[in-house]
Amino acid sequence: MPPEQPPRRRVPGPARSGSGARPRPESRSPQRPAPRPPRRPRRPDPDRPRPGAASRAPHRIRLGNHRPRLRLVSLGLTLVMLVFVVRLLQVQAVDASAYTAKAEKNRFTSVTLAAERGEITDRAGVALATSVDAHDITADPKMFTPEDSKVRDAPRQAAALLAPILDKEPETLAKQLSTPKSRFTVLAHRQTPQVWNQISDLKSVLAEKADKARATQGDKAPGSVLAGVFQEPSSKRVYPNGDLAAGILGYVNAAGHGGGGVESMLDKKLSGKDGEITYAHSGGRRVPTADSEETPAVPGTDIELTIDRDIQWAAQRAIADQVQESQADRGYVIVQNTRTGEVLAMANAPGFDPNDLSQADSARMGNAALQDAFEPGSTSKVMSMAAVLEEKAAIPGTHVTVPNRLHRGDRLFKDDIDHPTWYLTLNGVLAKSSNIGTILATGQLGRTQPEANQVLHSYLRKFGIGGPTGLGYPGETQGILAAPEDWSTSQQYTIPFGQGLSVNAMQAASVYSTIANGGVRIEPTLVRGTQGPDGLFTPAPAPKKTRVVSEKTAKTLATMLESVVGDEAGTGTKARIPGYRVAGKTGTANRVDPETGRYKGYTASFAGFAPADNPQITVYCAIQNPTTGSYFGGQICGPIYKEVMEFALKSLQVPPTGKTSDPLPVEFKPGE
Repeated sequence: MPPEQPPRRRVPGPARSGSGARPRPESRSPQRPAPRPPRRPRRPDPDRPRPGAASRAPHRIRLGNHRPRLRLVSLGLTLVMLVFVVRLLQVQAVDASAYTAKAEKNRFTSVTLAAERGEITDRAGVALATSVDAHDITADPKMFTPEDSKVRDAPRQAAALLAPILDKEPETLAKQLSTPKSRFTVLAHRQTPQVWNQISDLKSVLAEKADKARATQGDKAPGSVLAGVFQEPSSKRVYPNGDLAAGILGYVNAAGHGGGGVESMLDKKLSGKDGEITYAHSGGRRVPTADSEETPAVPGTDIELTIDRDIQWAAQRAIADQVQESQADRGYVIVQNTRTGEVLAMANAPGFDPNDLSQADSARMGNAALQDAFEPGSTSKVMSMAAVLEEKAAIPGTHVTVPNRLHRGDRLFKDDIDHPTWYLTLNGVLAKSSNIGTILATGQLGRTQPEANQVLHSYLRKFGIGGPTGLGYPGETQGILAAPEDWSTSQQYTIPFGQGLSVNAMQAASVYSTIANGGVRIEPTLVRGTQGPDGLFTPAPAPKKTRVVSEKTAKTLATMLESVVGDEAGTGTKARIPGYRVAGKTGTANRVDPETGRYKGYTASFAGFAPADNPQITVYCAIQNPTTGSYFGGQICGPIYKEVMEFALKSLQVPPTGKTSDPLPVEFKPGE
């Protein structure tokens, strides 16, 4: 038997990296593979359930792979960033100029700078209408929302505080403040500085109270309910003399433009030209350090009227007293310079106060002296006599036999009183204001009545009847004068003594100024000149002049008109002025009721000039529908003429007449 081999001893080699396997020897004899070493016991995994232990511990879910989710989130963020990048490129590159312009528009605001309205003065430069500093009370409705004001009913509370100060209804103000889509609203126009001071003081008190509440309650504290109320500089039209010359001046409406009278007639000149300021703002407030652009306002032109304030006052007082005493509808007085055509006074009664239009009656807010058309009555006879004298159809001493009644056409005509047959001169026909005598005299103007009508119509037109006065006054009436071929059967005989045609008071006054001016009609003027922002005075253009009758005819008529006042048989004795020769004519006309179009009541009037030998001033007075006392023109308008004329003569320092007149005969004896 072979000897027994001892067992080989295994020497452990170096361990293989990573897997722990042993390195193979470079050469080995073929032999049985060595047995594997015993496996180490596996450390138990606490998260891995043991077999058979399902009933003892809950099954835990293993999370999936997180990498897909991260990729999805990364893609989303990339898309969002891409959108922002594209939008940024659009804003800063593609549409940069458009957005810049929009930003500038929202950042800058433009405010109108109201031009100062020009003054209206009388001929001596005394202000009749002027402008003073005022404030437009404005608001930002958005600041009254609950979010901005921290007050639930801020509009109502603010309206309750402002209403008594602004003299407005609380409901109206609350409605204006409850429109948050609008950032601007005007609560009241042209308020005095005192009104804004009241609001400003109230704002300060409420703001101080809000600050104290904010100190304790923080941002949740209610704010001041008047924080959104502001003011903008404006101007207010003021009439220092109240209702003096209100009919001439007119008024300024809520929009700041002339609503009547000279304010309307010359509104463009008076208004000037508004300016504009553009500035940066933030939170509704101007940024003081930012640039601004301003176009200054151009002040309006000052207007100097021909009106004399003192004479206007005297005329207005006289007519107002008589209208009240006679319980009449209205009355007017016009005072005119006979040589220049300048209107020294134009008074209306009743009138209105342009400082307080809320109390004014709309029927009184016009200028009735220019806007009323009425039948003049016997004051119109001076034109008939002018035609008769100029056409040499008669002379002042021509005998006119005047019966108690005269049949012409389809009716009987009479004088204002019943009388026996009068034996009057042509001068006496005018002095006693005989309708019948006037019809007989004007009948001599043509070989036939239609021819006489044509001649009389031509003179009426030259005196300015049926046409504009030349003043250019808004709402002025031209009166009514039909073409002679359209005169009815009765009009052929009533127009010569002032019925069947209509005039305004200025037209009637201009007739007497024409006679006083030697037969030359000068268009009346109301504006003496203008003064622009440069301070230079520009006289008004010279008025148009028209020769109506010869100087000889005018002087003869002036002497005849003296008989109306100076002769005891005349109808105008109450117009006498001691020391002055006065020429005038009375008028008492049937009045057309404007509401019914029928005759109702009377128009009483008086017209004349003084001194008769050297005419300086014309005064015309008319009273519509006197219902108490006398309705005759000589009785109620004669005294007004005297009062106003006397005041004007003294005010203008016109010396008394140096010599007495040579009276013309009024009557004649039959057979002489």
